[in-house]
Amino acid sequence: MSKTVRAAVMTAPHQPIELRELPWPTLTDGSAMLRTQFSEVCGTDVHLHHGRLAGVPYPIVPGHVSVGHLAEIRGTMSDIDGVPFREGDAVTFLDVHGTCGACYECLVTKQSTRCPHRRVYGITYGVADGPLGGWADHIWMKPGVRLLRLPPTVDPAQFIAGGCGLVTAMHAVERGGVRLGSTVAVLGVGPVGQAAIALSSLAGAQSVIAIGAPHSRLEFARRMGATHTVTLDMPPADRAAAVRAANGGRGVDVVIEVAGDPSAVGQALDLVRDGGVVVIAGQYTDAGNVSINPHTQLNRKHAEIRGCWGCDYSHFHRAVDLLAHQGGQLPWLDAVSARFSLGEANEALAAVAGRQVVKALIVP
Repeated sequence: MSKTVRAAVMTAPHQPIELRELPWPTLTDGSAMLRTQFSEVCGTDVHLHHGRLAGVPYPIVPGHVSVGHLAEIRGTMSDIDGVPFREGDAVTFLDVHGTCGACYECLVTKQSTRCPHRRVYGITYGVADGPLGGWADHIWMKPGVRLLRLPPTVDPAQFIAGGCGLVTAMHAVERGGVRLGSTVAVLGVGPVGQAAIALSSLAGAQSVIAIGAPHSRLEFARRMGATHTVTLDMPPADRAAAVRAANGGRGVDVVIEVAGDPSAVGQALDLVRDGGVVVIAGQYTDAGNVSINPHTQLNRKHAEIRGCWGCDYSHFHRAVDLLAHQGGQLPWLDAVSARFSLGEANEALAAVAGRQVVKALIVP
């Protein structure tokens, strides 16, 4: 009897997740099968289930950030130092695959996250392409996938607790130029926001103001390094006043927007100081337009707006290094509020969509 991969399949937007047996792929040189230990359920999966992303080849196996152990390797696969991977190694992998390194975006503008040839595990690979998402007991590591070995000091559960939120926040904090003594406001306290709070604190920010809801997430933000919290129960003008009151009457140096609501962009411009930086990292889908006043909110303030789309290998690599050396300083593992089996994927999506959890995991 031939081997199969058991997977939770998203057949189409707004349809229930189905359990299916998928064919075990034929491995070629430089490929492997990863036995999934954990895969996360993030906001992207909710967007996928609501049909908010274009070009998705449904049916798909969701789960774009995962961690596990190499079950089978064909040929040689090595890390960036040339050390071969072995069966049994604990690894994660860059979910972006097929970045060409030869196009205008890759070579001229150095914007590899905008490469037109890139594919993404759990998002732009369909079931017809193979078991290429984390909501499965095994994931096919195609030739060219960038694996990262987890050192003994990084528990797989700790890495996935950071997961997509950690690597996305790594990029956002980098784009914002957060440094020693910075004042930072983070709009949104989901997994990306919690990680942005943590990274800003670890980078040496003197104040990190978390703005969001519900109260349970704001309480967790304090544990992740927020010095102040501001609730969405307050009107926008009162939120801005609260931020200024926490910052000596001024706006902050850096605002990181990870809320996903277009209205947060205008709020971010109200919170930043003259000459400050606003990073827009939460607008992953087209949720509509927003009205701003370019004179009072942008031009007169000399404010900068910087977009932040996705992440690359460097952010995964630095995330693993961070957890290896500083992971014990913050309660990453406590971000995981619930774990679900493959058969409970529908419940997992509902919990994330309803903000009932900070982070939910699929445990095949």
